[in-house]
Amino acid sequence: MAFKSGFVSIIGASNVGKSTLLNALLRQKIAITSSKPQTTRHKIKGIVNLPDIQLIFIDTPGIHDATIEYNKYLVKLAVETLQEVDVILFMIEPFPWGLKDGKKIISTYLNQIEVPCILLINKVDKIAKPQLLPIIEEFDKLYPFKAILPISAKKQAGLEDILKETTAYLPEGPRYYPEGLFTDITERQLVAEIIREKAINSTREEVPHSIATEVEEFRDIPDKNMFYIAATIYIEKASQKGIIIGKKGKMIKDIGQLSRKEIEGLLGRKVYLDLFVRVKSYWRRDPRTWVELGLK
Repeated sequence: MAFKSGFVSIIGASNVGKSTLLNALLRQKIAITSSKPQTTRHKIKGIVNLPDIQLIFIDTPGIHDATIEYNKYLVKLAVETLQEVDVILFMIEPFPWGLKDGKKIISTYLNQIEVPCILLINKVDKIAKPQLLPIIEEFDKLYPFKAILPISAKKQAGLEDILKETTAYLPEGPRYYPEGLFTDITERQLVAEIIREKAINSTREEVPHSIATEVEEFRDIPDKNMFYIAATIYIEKASQKGIIIGKKGKMIKDIGQLSRKEIEGLLGRKVYLDLFVRVKSYWRRDPRTWVELGLK
C-alpha cells in the first residue's frame, strides 16, 4: 500500500477543546490547556505515526471576535491554516453558545473553503443523548461535512473514529518527520508554555490574557545531573506584577513549584528553576514585542 501523509488543522472557537484533543491524539502533552479563552498562541504541530500513514495535526488559536491587535493576529493565524492543510477538523461545543459560534465560523470562513472538513462535536458527555441528534441534523444541512463525529476529547472518546475518517482523505505523500518525533516544538518552547499554563491557571480576570513567558537560559549541569532554567513572566501593567508575585511571594512560588514538577517530568532530570516577573507595557498592542518574545 502506498504511504499516505498530510496536514490536519484543528480549528474552532476558543475553549472548545482543541488542545485537549491534540494531546489525546498524541497520548502525551505538548499543548497547554486552560479554562481561560485564547490560551493557544501558536500553530502547534503534533505528529501521529500509523502503519503506512503519518498525520501532522495542527492545533490553532481559537477563532473569536478579536479587538486587541495580538488577538486579531491569532485569529488570522488560525484562518490561514484552512488553505494550507489536507483535512480540517472543525470542533464545536453542543451548547447554545457553542452552536452559535460554530454557525458563525461556517458562514464566515468555511463556506469559502474546499478542503475536506470533518465536524467534531466535543464534550458530548456533558449533554443528554437525545439532544445530540438535532445538532447533527442541523449542522449536516449547514455544510457538506465529510463526517460528523460526536467525541469527548477530555475522556478520549472517539479518537479512533477521528483517525479513521481523517486518514481516508489524506493524499499519498512522504514521511515529513522522522518516525520517533511527536512534535516540532523545542524543549525550550515547551518549558516556556508550561510556565505560562501554570501562571494562567493561577490567576483570573484580565491577568491571564496579559501573560507571556520567555526562557532566557536553559543550561545543562552534567556534574549535578540537572538543568538550570531561568525564565521571565511578562505582564502588561505594573499592578499585575504584584498579583503574579503574590503576598510574600506565594503566587510566584506556587507557579514555580507546579512548573518545575511538570518540566522535570518532561526532561527526565532535576530542574533548578528561576522565575522573574517583568512589565512589558501593553505588549499585545505592539507587533515588535511579539517578535521579541517569539510570539510571531
